[in-house]
Amino acid sequence: MNREYHSWWSSHLDREMEMLVFGHAGARVLVFPTRGGRFYEYENLRMTEVLRDKIEEGYLQLFCLDSIDAESFYCWWAHPSGRVQRHLQYEQYILEEVFPFMMEKNDSECTISHGCSLGAFHAANIAFRHPHLFQKLVALSGRYDLTEPVEWFGDLFDGYYDEDVYFNTPCHFLRNLEDEEQLEALRKMEMVLVIGREDPFLANNHTLSSILHEKEIGHQLIEWDERAHRGYYWRRMAPLYL
Repeated sequence: MNREYHSWWSSHLDREMEMLVFGHAGARVLVFPTRGGRFYEYENLRMTEVLRDKIEEGYLQLFCLDSIDAESFYCWWAHPSGRVQRHLQYEQYILEEVFPFMMEKNDSECTISHGCSLGAFHAANIAFRHPHLFQKLVALSGRYDLTEPVEWFGDLFDGYYDEDVYFNTPCHFLRNLEDEEQLEALRKMEMVLVIGREDPFLANNHTLSSILHEKEIGHQLIEWDERAHRGYYWRRMAPLYL
């Protein structure tokens, strides 16, 4: 299996950013790590191993991103407005640095946004905000409203709310989305949301699914037994849905 390490200084983040690439061809898969996870997490969780056949046969090429969650959503010393601004810089890094890199390496017509846990939020948020760039979304064990406290997961903005928070909260901005061009792009995207029946984010997944139904955006919401919010389950999910 082809494995490549890449690193460069990001002009948008003003720091070094690292990445692992697995595979040589096929659909480009943009892989976001879990909360605070690193670019090597997906490999460490043995996710690349369960996808080995699809990667080696040229069906998938994975681009495993680094995260900056400790500088954005989980940067407790920063004002919430600064947290979301740092996240927006991360988005620009992906759109203006990672995407050109992926396109140069692989001219596939399909790009998949994918992640687990907070990585599922990242994957869904960027796909919902820029649907013309993606043909598929695979989000496992995700939370799509970071303002809503659930179990021991608090409001990541500490009650602060502005336009940037709104437009980075899928359960908020999708409900009021009326731009037909963006809606049409969303309706063309294949979407798979997977969640455990005992996962604290189950209700949030149902809320998102209801909003997507209201907007006539096709998708699958698949429920697994138990909490299903760890590597053991994600290793079983990924080969089924990617």
